[in-house]
Amino acid sequence: MKQYGTSMQAAYDEFFKQVKDAWKDINKGFLKPTAASTSALNRILNLTRVIDLFYTGESAYDTAGDSAKTSITAVLIDSIPI
Repeated sequence: MKQYGTSMQAAYDEFFKQVKDAWKDINKGFLKPTAASTSALNRILNLTRVIDLFYTGESAYDTAGDSAKTSITAVLIDSIPI
């Protein structure tokens, strides 16, 4: 931030904009037919969800307590089939 002379808020805004755009790309790519199996794509998508949860969730990354365990279980084990 100091190198480019920008504020912390501007850096956060840009970061979250990039995350939002990445989710759009992931969802768009997931809906297109591909040679990869759906099972493999689901595992990649679930891993991406967990990573997103750790970095943007309710301090689940910092505390790693019951909140993180509940969230990971909800995303990976109790996911809703499409």
